[in-house]
Amino acid sequence: MESRSVGQIERGLMVLLGVGSGDGEQDAEYLAEKIATLRIFEDADGKMNRNVSEAGGALLTVSQFTLYGDARRGKRPSFDAAARPEQARGLYEHFVERVRSLGLRCETGQFQAEMKVELVNDGPVTFLLDSQKNF
Repeated sequence: MESRSVGQIERGLMVLLGVGSGDGEQDAEYLAEKIATLRIFEDADGKMNRNVSEAGGALLTVSQFTLYGDARRGKRPSFDAAARPEQARGLYEHFVERVRSLGLRCETGQFQAEMKVELVNDGPVTFLLDSQKNF
């Protein structure tokens, strides 16, 4: 099996993007704009007060349908709430295009591929954003 890198950033945010069956372009746009403007990087005083652009960072966006895994029943998660690959790919690409249109560098994984993803979490700081909880 060949090992190659398809996306890499130094400083910035890793976005694990799950697309639900009820999601649309409005959800992708909301998340792109929210992530681009979140003030979660430290300023000179050590306070979370700068966004990813102000911190000189980029995004690494990886499609992650397993975020929709529902393990509340039984021993095997259900992925019924995840979007079908055709819908998910379109919204994933729309999200990436929107992030780039906001002036951010956005690297990607390979959609619907088995990947080994490495992360050095500086913090650790992790946020869960759900566009459905916004509307």
